[in-house]
Amino acid sequence: LAAAASQFASFPGPPTDATAKEFLERFPLPVIFSALKSSFEVPRLESSLVSCLERIFKTSYGVSLLPQSMPYAQAGLRSNSPLTRQLACNAIAQLLENVQAIVIYPSVIASLADGDANVATAAAEAVKNLAKSSRGLELIFPELAMNSSSLVRIRVLAVAVALFGISDAAAAAVYHSSLLSMFEEELNNKSDILATLNALEVLYELAASQNGAKYLLTTSMLQRLTAMIGNSATDSIMRSRAMMISARLLSSVKHVIQAFDANLTESTELEVALDALGQLGMVARGAELLLCPTARHIVEATFCNQGRNIQLAGAHALASISGEKRTELNDQAEACLRNLIYSAAENSSKRSPSGLFWSLLQQEPEIRLAAYRLIVGLVVRPWCLWEVCSKQEIINLVTDESTKEGMEFRHSCCVAISNALMASNYKNDATFSEVAEKLQAAVRRGPYLAREEPKPIVVAEERF
Repeated sequence: LAAAASQFASFPGPPTDATAKEFLERFPLPVIFSALKSSFEVPRLESSLVSCLERIFKTSYGVSLLPQSMPYAQAGLRSNSPLTRQLACNAIAQLLENVQAIVIYPSVIASLADGDANVATAAAEAVKNLAKSSRGLELIFPELAMNSSSLVRIRVLAVAVALFGISDAAAAAVYHSSLLSMFEEELNNKSDILATLNALEVLYELAASQNGAKYLLTTSMLQRLTAMIGNSATDSIMRSRAMMISARLLSSVKHVIQAFDANLTESTELEVALDALGQLGMVARGAELLLCPTARHIVEATFCNQGRNIQLAGAHALASISGEKRTELNDQAEACLRNLIYSAAENSSKRSPSGLFWSLLQQEPEIRLAAYRLIVGLVVRPWCLWEVCSKQEIINLVTDESTKEGMEFRHSCCVAISNALMASNYKNDATFSEVAEKLQAAVRRGPYLAREEPKPIVVAEERF
């Protein structure tokens, strides 16, 4: 047997079904597996048998024999020999939906903890293959993986990263197994910097896959990475890796925006989508990504009369993107914003942005409040300042609105226009001098339109 196995293993070229069948007719599998148990008695017998079986199992005939070999494979996983354990893992990896392979799946998972790196690698390949089947996904990563050593957990996480790239179903199964929480545990491991670095490396690979980034963004991982970056006491290598992972996650936001752009058609989804895009637009980078070209949906929703709720959500989203609470955007985004609003005006009966703003301000209180927010965000731009100040009806409304709803919003809008005008080149323009005085007077009066200090009808001495 030793001589025949050595000759078969060293034969040049891949074996054929005929040669594999001829060898196994001479030495059946039970004989070979029995010899493996006592291979230590014959020098080099184990390595010859393992090499021989690996070649046999790569033939079609050998693969057909794998199902009946599963009991031997399960026994092989418990062998004292790393070569035999590795052979067992490799054999199991070739079976995808075989019932017997599924039964011994937990034993394969346990082999991820093997002290021999080759056995652990073979076990990882077996897990990835078994995860391609629906039944394998049901059993993915039992609790024993959660309670293993740091090295084993890193190996499990590395396999999980590979599973994210297999299919959407595999990615969802890994996510719902709560396996991603193991990343957080490793990042919290203050006593083992090497384990934390290994976790960051695996996390970096996960963030590179579309499914991985998608699911990571639903967790608190980005906030955890941000805290790591901002903590000066954290090791510089870990901080730099956290920066790279965060960059990969944020770059995937662009794909999310493209998905929004391609699917903003259903009115039932549009209102929710507008709210979500408004949240993203609150930060400058998010607004810049939105403005080319997804923001056109928001501008259309705001000014094209698609319904009350759609218009309200659109106006608030556009206000967030315009920068009600932050500084201006980059030049490209600013140009896109200006062009979108002027294009909307040209395609409407209002013919100008000031006409669009005034149409919003004439509507019900909730939409009028959203319009105030929008003007606050836009008016720092010279083109919008000119549009607003040249529309006398807008100035009259923000300086002397008679309704009580939203007086604070109205006053904030008035203050924003006044501040923008005083900081602009228009402040010395005679055309806007009256407007400037009117705005400043309204700012001094405050949000509740106090006309003048009240005086008692009877002086204090005459009352007594």
